[in-house]
Amino acid sequence: MATKEERYDHAIELQQSGNIEEAIAELENLVKDYPDYALAYAALSVFYSRQGRHEEAIRAGEQVCELEPDDPFSFVALSLICQKAGELAKAEMALMEARRAQFEAWRRAREESQ
Repeated sequence: MATKEERYDHAIELQQSGNIEEAIAELENLVKDYPDYALAYAALSVFYSRQGRHEEAIRAGEQVCELEPDDPFSFVALSLICQKAGELAKAEMALMEARRAQFEAWRRAREESQ
């Protein structure tokens, strides 16, 4: 049986060869089997967004942020997806969370260096 990483790579290959629907189906199955696999949710959010499936894109992006609450990039990505969907208030909130996560990372690094 393929590992989650191999399944993810296969989904990306499908998307890159133009089979976005198959890629989405593969990623949806992957997150069913591995509900804590943030990278798969991140890819789903991008692929859904490209198809104009904004509500699904936002839900997948929110799942990434739930799984990776200390990663500023996850919140920036969610903000961009929300902007594309026209959900500007959600986009602003996600950007504020990105700033919070970035500040916390800076604060921790500063404390460790002292």
